[in-house]
Amino acid sequence: MLAFIAKRSLAVIPVMAVVSIVVFLLLRLSPGDPALVIAGENADAASVERIRMALGLDQPLVSQFLIWIRNMLGGDLGTSIFSKLPVTELIAQRIEPTASLALATMLFAILVAVPLGTVAGATAGSWLDRTLMAVSVIGFSVPAFVLGYCMIYVFSLRLGWAPVQGFTSISEGILPFLRSIALPTVTLGLAYLVLIARITRASVLEMMGEDFIRTARAKGVSERLVITRHALRNAAIPILTVIGIGVALLISGVVVIETVFNIPGIGRLVVDAILKRDYPVIQGVILIFSAVYVLVNLAIDIGYALLDPRVRY
Repeated sequence: MLAFIAKRSLAVIPVMAVVSIVVFLLLRLSPGDPALVIAGENADAASVERIRMALGLDQPLVSQFLIWIRNMLGGDLGTSIFSKLPVTELIAQRIEPTASLALATMLFAILVAVPLGTVAGATAGSWLDRTLMAVSVIGFSVPAFVLGYCMIYVFSLRLGWAPVQGFTSISEGILPFLRSIALPTVTLGLAYLVLIARITRASVLEMMGEDFIRTARAKGVSERLVITRHALRNAAIPILTVIGIGVALLISGVVVIETVFNIPGIGRLVVDAILKRDYPVIQGVILIFSAVYVLVNLAIDIGYALLDPRVRY
């Protein structure tokens, strides 16, 4: 098991190396001169050249990359062009709202979707199964920002159950924190929830027709144990896979939801940085999001080995 974990962990290194190269080249090779964009159309040549030197754009591309890698490995993601603050400091200031929203969404989606999909798969054709399929179509069809505005109108403006926008830190109290995070969590988690629920349903439904399920029933095992211990456990690999894939959906959704609910998180930070062409901030946030995605999928791979010993070999 330890050898498997070490092997998978070492595989992260080349993946992150490729991600670093892509993030670096993404802005360097994009159309237009970043220095000219930052300086503005009416800037003189001297001002543009000063910005190019400040960004290190006057050096060869290879030299720029080596300097960027060296700084990144030392924990330096650069300095914001407009705020003049280190990118790591800007990210640290915004990480609590984003981490709270992402973790709450994952917990909400998994805790609701897996039991719901399991019951729907075990009772295929029932009213619960048909309802899940109908809700999943709505969940995939309605854009997150549209659902967000509808939630704000109903639960904030009409019922007054939650604040319209903003974020309250957990240090200011559990109840205010939950009120501020509830609507964004449900809005962001709906698409993630129906995705996991549909895959869970399909996997459990497939397992319910296997020979070992009929054998368990023939031995007199209760239906609850048949579903949870035999069907769900053997269906766990596809469920873990879609949870890992869904993290990409979660990361992209955070940017939209934080904008809709005016949450001062990393998603809002990257949106503001794109509007201002603050390239160091954009690079730093993309790199952080990519690292989170890679690490989550590493955890999913380790989860495979824990659930199915055959994966280790």
